[in-house]
Amino acid sequence: MPGKRVQIDEETWVAIDLLAQDTTANFQELADEAFRDLLAKRGRPLGLKDQLKRSLRSDVKAEGDSGASGTRSSGRKKTPARTAKRGRKNDAPRPRNAAERG
Repeated sequence: MPGKRVQIDEETWVAIDLLAQDTTANFQELADEAFRDLLAKRGRPLGLKDQLKRSLRSDVKAEGDSGASGTRSSGRKKTPARTAKRGRKNDAPRPRNAAERG
């Protein structure tokens, strides 16, 4: 495991030390958790396994987004009622209420 030296201000160190005592965790465990949380917050994979999972998800999304025509759909399904409405564009307007019907 690579070791790095960091400088922490006194106030932060006291808070970390108290947290370590309260949770019975050592500084290394707290630092590992903090860095994992930071990477997750920024959307960065932790290791090879996470990178492969992310790659697989992006491949699945790319396959789902590409349609046969190459154009993006609106996400709405074409129902028989919609298709029928499209065919009535040139028809006379339908009456809306009983008074208009005659």
